[in-house]
Amino acid sequence: MKGSDFVGYLPENQRWDVHGERIIFTWNPEKKPLASTYAFSIKTGKTIAVNSEEIVYFDPVQKGFNDVYFLEDGKLFVYQKVQRKKVLVLELPQPILNFQRLKNENTIALLINDNVFLLQVKGEMFSLFQLTRFKTGKAKKSEEIDSTFLEKQQTELFEFVRLKNEQSAYRKLLNPAKKDMTCYLGAGTIEEMQVDPSGKFVVVRMHEEANEPSTHYEDHITANGFTKSREARSKVSANEPNDRLLLFQSEANSLMELDFSFLTDIRKKPTFMRNSENDTFPKNRPLFIHQQVFNPMNTTSVFDVRSADNKDRWIVHLDLTTGKMTELEHQHDEAWIGGPGISSWNMENGTLGWLNDGKSIYFQSESSGFSQLYLLSVEDKKRTQLTSGNFEIHGVTLSNDGKRFYLSANKTHPGNRGFYSLEIATVKWMPILETEGAFEVAISPDEKQLAYRFSTSTQPWELYYCSNTLPSKSIQITRSTTTEFQAYKWRKPEVFSFKASDGVEVFARLYEPSSEKKNGAAVLFVHGAGYLQNAHHYWSTYFREYMFHNLLTDLGYTVLDVDYRASEGYGRDYRTAIYRHMGGRDLNDFVDAKGWLVKNKGIDAKRVGIYGGSYGGFITLMGLLTTPDEFACGAALRSVTDWAHYNHEYTSNILNAPETDPEAYRRSSPIYFADNLKKPLLILHGMVDDNVQFQDVVRLSQRFIELNKTKWELAVFPTEAHGFKNADSWFDEYRRILELFEKELK
Repeated sequence: MKGSDFVGYLPENQRWDVHGERIIFTWNPEKKPLASTYAFSIKTGKTIAVNSEEIVYFDPVQKGFNDVYFLEDGKLFVYQKVQRKKVLVLELPQPILNFQRLKNENTIALLINDNVFLLQVKGEMFSLFQLTRFKTGKAKKSEEIDSTFLEKQQTELFEFVRLKNEQSAYRKLLNPAKKDMTCYLGAGTIEEMQVDPSGKFVVVRMHEEANEPSTHYEDHITANGFTKSREARSKVSANEPNDRLLLFQSEANSLMELDFSFLTDIRKKPTFMRNSENDTFPKNRPLFIHQQVFNPMNTTSVFDVRSADNKDRWIVHLDLTTGKMTELEHQHDEAWIGGPGISSWNMENGTLGWLNDGKSIYFQSESSGFSQLYLLSVEDKKRTQLTSGNFEIHGVTLSNDGKRFYLSANKTHPGNRGFYSLEIATVKWMPILETEGAFEVAISPDEKQLAYRFSTSTQPWELYYCSNTLPSKSIQITRSTTTEFQAYKWRKPEVFSFKASDGVEVFARLYEPSSEKKNGAAVLFVHGAGYLQNAHHYWSTYFREYMFHNLLTDLGYTVLDVDYRASEGYGRDYRTAIYRHMGGRDLNDFVDAKGWLVKNKGIDAKRVGIYGGSYGGFITLMGLLTTPDEFACGAALRSVTDWAHYNHEYTSNILNAPETDPEAYRRSSPIYFADNLKKPLLILHGMVDDNVQFQDVVRLSQRFIELNKTKWELAVFPTEAHGFKNADSWFDEYRRILELFEKELK
């Protein structure tokens, strides 16, 4: 349970330096309190620790420019590639929040204090010009006040006053007041500003938060001995946030708000809310608007728009000179939009870009049932599917010459991640890195070299280097695992599939003891996060559980780790099978898995336990409370007990909102089934969990108390959040789980 102290600190975040001469990564082979930055030299083949502040990274956005700009501590620097020199360009009293490169290499757009400035660089000289004068909110109305009686009387009676007024009016005529150039952005906060490559247009995304109270949790172990109340997320509700999009045209100093009423079905209600009399909302649904992707050839852009309820996705074309928008692509899902390259969260950017000719865009869609890559002509809206099959595209990079894509995909098996090139003209696949396991690849600036992490189910991630050719000889850069970890012969779990009761193929990892050790009992493991994959051929993010499963197998247990319905890697229908009923089809997969063990592995049906954390803890609760005779015992870690108390973005995708779909929440929440508890249940939860908050298990505990339930225990961890940090807590947690299985399953 010591985690990386036992396994080893694995390399992470591999990147190339700006020259493509070194691979830069984070590593901690000496087990220091914090990881360090290391560099592998392609020329010398040596790896050394380096000062991260001296590294200038390759930035794909700036790959066409001679020099590279970057920000450090709110200051703008430039790295001159030829001179290999880092130069401070601009330091202001206010921090520079962001910058953009424009078509003119010597012009940089800067974001300072919620406004855009243009920096003109000429050698050692520069000039700074303010492009926008934005303010949030509305302009105050100027009201002319009528002269009072006394003022009118003074003007009528005295020549002195009349003359003074005439002089004042004449001075104003000679020196008119400067025109107010302020543009008011209206309600909300500025989420993002983007300047088009010409520097003439600015697109502003405004965000209006839903009016929902935040939650709080209590920290009991503090430095001063007093408890501290900490603020956390709000709970799920029918109230949705909303984005607005504004277009600023600098030459006219004009600002227009873009109207999305033209989008297909923008007011259409989801199926579960429709009736024969009313199937539309009276106004547009709230929206999430994603980043602009500017056309390299002209003043247009494309961007991704999502309905806040995540039932619809639109790809929109924007003409910056006129403000005209055109819908290019509409995707609808009665459950929720998602999948690799599309999104896991509403505010997450999906795959979207221009081909080099500026005439076509590329994007991903699940319209075939699996997330695949598509092209679309902006001129005639012709849509072309580039990839197809029962696999998913997990990463997309357009080559420098625009003739091919580099793709990450589980093409050979749902549990692998290979790396490929795809010729656009011929749609020909070329495997570059393809074997059992997973590759995480960073391409060098000239695309001739690859830095990649690779792992298998028994070998943790290590860093490698190879040329981007076939066949390719790889060089291993890091060796991270400890001698303690290497001393044990870790099992390679069998990744296989079984048919669920509805006929769907479900994948799982099987850990099977030797016949002489086999005790006839089994443990089912439920991974967390819902949409995550764990029955695969590479190193698991649940590496402590992987090692725990080896221990259980040593003790004679058969362990089955199931990629239940809603897991990643298996397509759209698999992903959305839990819509409006969590703890339904996903739990059934574990009941079916138990049946498969009994039928095929000689497991005693009365000696099968189940455990998991987060979503896995939720499924464990649902297993013991909605199918009380199926499992002999269960351990639920950091588990959701009532979905109406979880966060909005995750929960509303799957169950809609409790105000509009209360039945979905009632049938999906363990707290409503507390009366069914019959078998021993161990609940484990961190008291400072700001994700699945401690209140969840407190409320369930009160239900058990009021129902006079006895076969449950609650173990709390006062200093732990959702993801435990301390080895002592991990040890105590899994000691309790092991003792539960040893007591109830043997």
